[in-house]
Amino acid sequence: MTITHETTAFRTDAIDPALLVRLRDTDDAGRAPESSTDEEGGSPLRCCLRHAAPGDRLALLSYAPLRHWAAETGADPGPYLELGPVFVHAAAAACPGPPAGTGYPVAMHGADRVFRAYSADGRILGGRHVRLTDDEVAAGAADAELTAMFTDPEVALVHVRALEYGCFMFAVRRVG
Repeated sequence: MTITHETTAFRTDAIDPALLVRLRDTDDAGRAPESSTDEEGGSPLRCCLRHAAPGDRLALLSYAPLRHWAAETGADPGPYLELGPVFVHAAAAACPGPPAGTGYPVAMHGADRVFRAYSADGRILGGRHVRLTDDEVAAGAADAELTAMFTDPEVALVHVRALEYGCFMFAVRRVG
């Protein structure tokens, strides 16, 4: 999903489906993912930026988002390289992919998020604690927060993370 605000354009990225083919077999920690059924639904899925429906088969796997971004861009995040748990659909065929449209995926928002900015070389530039209601997110408040962050020309990438667990939710990239 790409969104443009005046001179700043950015896009929201789920985990690349081509990468998930490998990660569903062996994750970034070199292990097989843990499979489970989300009986109640609600687990945040990083493959399609939605919450799991009741009964969805899931894979919990270790993911290093900066590692993959650095491989694409030539960045060297050094000690900022992190590994953490994410939920994805256990099978690619079960995943509908990210929602159509533009902007911040409302379904992935929670009461508290951290927007962590990175430079083009993969170094942390800072972060913002973002506390917004779903209605505020739907009205564009999260996009406005991201736009403000991307007005700094040093910001190349923003990771949206859950405050309570620190988990990576999705990436937002500068485009153009």
